[in-house]
Amino acid sequence: MDTLLTAEIYANSPRFRRRSSTFVDAIHDLPEKEEMAPAQLYSTESGRLFHSGRIVIATVGLPARGKTHISVAVARYLRWLGVKTHVFHLGDYRRATLGPGKDVPDDYFFLNASPTSVLLRNKILKKCREDIYHFLEHENGQVAIYDAVNAISAGRKSLAKEFAKHSIQTLFIESQCTDERIIQENVRNVKISSPDYQGWDPEDAIADYLARINARIPHFETMEEPDLHWIKMINAGERVIVNNCAFGYLSQRIVFYLLNLHIKSRQTYFARAGTTREEDSYKADASLSTEGLDYAKKMTDALLKHREFERQAVIDNGGPDNALKPLTVWTSTRRRTVETANYLETLGYRVRQRSQMSQMNPGVCEKMSESRIRREYPEEVAKHEADPYHHRYPRAESYHDLAVRMEPIILELEREQNDLLIIAHESVLRVLYGYLMACNAADIPKLEFPRDEIIEIIPSSYNNVAKRIHIPDLPDRIIPGSPEGLKIPVPPSGNITPFAGLGTPRAGSGTSTPAGTPQPLQLRKTHIDPSS
Repeated sequence: MDTLLTAEIYANSPRFRRRSSTFVDAIHDLPEKEEMAPAQLYSTESGRLFHSGRIVIATVGLPARGKTHISVAVARYLRWLGVKTHVFHLGDYRRATLGPGKDVPDDYFFLNASPTSVLLRNKILKKCREDIYHFLEHENGQVAIYDAVNAISAGRKSLAKEFAKHSIQTLFIESQCTDERIIQENVRNVKISSPDYQGWDPEDAIADYLARINARIPHFETMEEPDLHWIKMINAGERVIVNNCAFGYLSQRIVFYLLNLHIKSRQTYFARAGTTREEDSYKADASLSTEGLDYAKKMTDALLKHREFERQAVIDNGGPDNALKPLTVWTSTRRRTVETANYLETLGYRVRQRSQMSQMNPGVCEKMSESRIRREYPEEVAKHEADPYHHRYPRAESYHDLAVRMEPIILELEREQNDLLIIAHESVLRVLYGYLMACNAADIPKLEFPRDEIIEIIPSSYNNVAKRIHIPDLPDRIIPGSPEGLKIPVPPSGNITPFAGLGTPRAGSGTSTPAGTPQPLQLRKTHIDPSS
């Protein structure tokens, strides 16, 4: 055991900390039990997939180049596919070793640091490497992502050689930026989201972070080693260089994903489609009702008002007076989603229809009441109650089918650089939210998206955050989550939602939420029906 890690610090170390809630994504959580991932196609006894061995992905790059963003994004995608992946941020180990409220020595980030600082760096690095080996060798881990600067060529070669002794392949991913606008945006994001700068004055945080960067620039060596496996991303994906990465199917999937990834900041919004004239019919593909058309306008107004409010808040806090990013709208090809976006289209916003975003097919249970389903399909109901994510009713789709069908949408989602509004059925929003917030498959059917709220996903380098935007003045009868179906009870979400009481107050609670005010998102007890 590393002597620098006291019992208290060890208990708070990155390998034992659970930091997620329903409004902060779970990408850094350690799974408490083995279970199938949302888009996992099969399982193996070893826990490793795609006939691939163990892989360490090591990031390379100066600070503020998007390394942590890339690490977290790759982990999110691989875990979605069922590849057991964990991110090891070297900065987390530094903070855990030093303990709460303690700063690093002044020369810690400099190459010619004092012997005391060098010893501290080596001890921190040793603990991080030990955890990587433990994850890969004793926890059936398949991909460990080592998030650090890795600035020196000799150090990278030594790292790859060390892992090769344990039959572990090493893939380096370098993020290189020559565009000052991208660097400045990353510096601002780090100032906001990095645990290193909690409670700091913004200007002091920026100055300290720029000093870190300047200390590394003279000694940094870009990836050029012909004998190593590496991918170089230049200016947030404008150009990608791949060297010697053909050592298995999984490495090719990683390369393919990175070709679709960028590190530029953008917001993603989720909204339900409006109500239709035949609300409980899947086959009818009905047009919006009068109330549905009214909802479409009020949803649009609430979203545009919120975006302008957020822009003004940035300016008031000393940020740049930049124009809002363009907003792109995605809908399915179903009439209800297309017509919900019509008002935005008349205002000049670009609307794209995506056939993969059609809702789950309810099969034979379409228009059936809960009592009738239980009477005619008791065996199917029992299977559904046991596993609502993977079960499909006769001639229907499951959430797993939907997740696999939507993989092209996930890649498009990563590629999109504009702000994005997705208007879709609740089942589609559950799956997409499950991806962006790294939810377990078992939690996805429990997520609820009331029609009077827009969900905003705010990305940052370390994790995504979800907020709720209230849509005012909607009639109560159109707000319930889903059409009538099997009201299958779900357990309380205490371990998933550790912060009780957060979220928009319910009607009659004696409090109110101003229109357009973002609120943290919660999992709620909800029913699960074959068409939702």
